[in-house]
Amino acid sequence: MQNESKWICCPQCGSKTKVKVYEETVLVKFPLYCQKFKKEYLVNVVRLKMILSDEPDA
Repeated sequence: MQNESKWICCPQCGSKTKVKVYEETVLVKFPLYCQKFKKEYLVNVVRLKMILSDEPDA
């Protein structure tokens, strides 16, 4: 049985990042970096769904 996976996209521009997650992956306050905008976003990922963290990214 093969696990479903997905590349995380930048919440600002939608371009693919270098981070890949699987269905079982849980990320909390993960610093996601966009190479296009050269900006970092704090994200939460649960069951392949990404949500921007409410806290500011220092």
